Amino acid sequence: MDATTDLKNSLISRIKNSNDINFLRALQTLFDSSEKSLYQLSEEQLHSLNESREEIKKGDYLDNEEVISNTKKWLKSK
Repeated sequence: MDATTDLKNSLISRIKNSNDINFLRALQTLFDSSEKSLYQLSEEQLHSLNESREEIKKGDYLDNEEVISNTKKWLKSK
């Protein structure tokens, strides 16, 4: 078994054996919060992300190497 499986099994066992309602509620809160979105984005941010995704679909972007190359050229010209 790998470490992840061992940890899951250990947690499952501890949860099953616990009668501490506060502990179980705290775990429930952790699970609930981990399932929610980590970031609340504004409408403007969501719009910007959607525009960027469309540009990527159209191939309208530079890959990392191109950005680095362009930046080096720009820095040399200064």
